[in-house]
Amino acid sequence: MRQFLQILVLTVLAHMGVAHAQANKYPDKPITLVIPFAVGGPTDVVARMISIPMGKSLGQSVVVENVIGAGGTIGANKVAKATPNGYTILLHHMGMSTAPSLYNKLNFDPLTDFEYIGQVLDVPMTLLARKDIPANNLQELIAYIKANEQKVSLADAGLGAVSNLCGLMFKSAIGVNINTIPYKGTGPAMNDLLGGQVDILCDQTTQTVPLIKDNRVKVFGVTTPKRLEALPNVPTLDEQGLKGFDVKVWHGMYAPKGTPAPVLKKINTALRFAMADPTIKQRLVDLSSDIPAANKMTADGLREHLKLEINKWGPIIRKAGVSAD
Repeated sequence: MRQFLQILVLTVLAHMGVAHAQANKYPDKPITLVIPFAVGGPTDVVARMISIPMGKSLGQSVVVENVIGAGGTIGANKVAKATPNGYTILLHHMGMSTAPSLYNKLNFDPLTDFEYIGQVLDVPMTLLARKDIPANNLQELIAYIKANEQKVSLADAGLGAVSNLCGLMFKSAIGVNINTIPYKGTGPAMNDLLGGQVDILCDQTTQTVPLIKDNRVKVFGVTTPKRLEALPNVPTLDEQGLKGFDVKVWHGMYAPKGTPAPVLKKINTALRFAMADPTIKQRLVDLSSDIPAANKMTADGLREHLKLEINKWGPIIRKAGVSAD
């Protein structure tokens, strides 16, 4: 028995030594940052923004890979099942907190199948419409929707996407069941809004602020309790009568369960380096995005926030009666 225990201890120490050695040389090849949404969407914009400074900190390229479908769950599942060596990581938004309530057959558990790296940023949303819609304020838009309920189309990025959740809240707030058209990401949805193929879209400021300022879309309100610095003349939905309307998108970075702690620390350091970059910080300010406090840009900060958000959105989704097989 004693000999067995000695062999067991030596084996464990050997594995620890290998893991430590691997962590010391990490990274020695490019890292894949999986984005579970389409190219051109707001989460993709954020990823490509921070991937370059992260790569600079790590000494290796951080390559963005878009793995789309099923409200972000396909990409998240890919990372959950990836080798836990730090070479495949995930940037996901609040969809990580809504997936357990939305999907009856989820192939991963956000609370047990990942290591947490840290929160990345918070992003407000805006309610938009095609440029030529015959309405100029929220009340006119609601009147137009009610008069054309069977014709008006609301685009979103599919079940579970933030645009979908925001759309659900908007439909509930105005009491009208608008026809919803799901896309594989808000990038394609925005293209059709710009082209006039769909009428309305709720999307993040990382994508919409430049379009609003260029007068390419009509904006009918922001989804936060206070007006945004980047859009001071755009009223909130709350102040226009949709009381309590508050949707702000948070993002987090994850790695597969079992990724060595020293590797996670290096990725977290790279994330902090990217978020402290003056150019990145100014661009995020311009897009009305908020960089989280230092204590939230940690594994514990992200873990606790995810738990709170799962508890927040679960009852809302169940009340709306939406789910996927």
